[in-house]
Amino acid sequence: MRVLVVEDEKRLAWSLRAGLEAEGFAVDVAHDGTDGLWRARENAYAVIVLDLMLPGLNGYQVCATLRAEENWTPIVMLTAKDGEWDQVEGLDTGADDYLTKPFSFPVLVARLRAVARRGARERPTELTAGDLRIDPAARRVHRGETVIDLTAREFALLAFLARNAGDVVSKRQILEAVWDADFDGDPNIVEVYVRHLRNKIDRPFGREAIQTLRGAGYRLGSDGG
Repeated sequence: MRVLVVEDEKRLAWSLRAGLEAEGFAVDVAHDGTDGLWRARENAYAVIVLDLMLPGLNGYQVCATLRAEENWTPIVMLTAKDGEWDQVEGLDTGADDYLTKPFSFPVLVARLRAVARRGARERPTELTAGDLRIDPAARRVHRGETVIDLTAREFALLAFLARNAGDVVSKRQILEAVWDADFDGDPNIVEVYVRHLRNKIDRPFGREAIQTLRGAGYRLGSDGG
């Protein structure tokens, strides 16, 4: 499996290269966004590991450019920034997954293999589940013609569920994607935010789109009815 690592911290880049090669990956390295974009255009990669803060072009720009060119190579973003809007913006530009530094190397390897298995799928600009519509770029949510106001965290959770619509996602997956990989608070915070979402996108409309699968996690269905 061929991987492109775009990381300007050279020590980290070479460490990632050595570790990934030991796991059986073939690895190319770029140290700035301009070179990373060129390599991504010129070569076929199974997945791209893309730092956010890069010289030349930043990770948002590299990702957005590739998606605008209909290059759907899976992208996992790496960054020291951990604000929730940084994560949302990274996903909105077309990234498939997001890890904040410092990160667990085994978790990175698992994420790379997971997004590579899903393959280079086109990402729609609007996410839908029945008559529920989520516009990540504009950060707007509609149920039918009704606009629904969500907090930043609620929106990030709904967008994550929508990107995995039909699939069961565990509480741990949600924590890592919507909060961060090093979250050490009460994991029941997920249940709290799922309840908030249901009170806004489901119950007022007589729907049950967000489904709980006991012992497994949550799934966003089309409308639950």
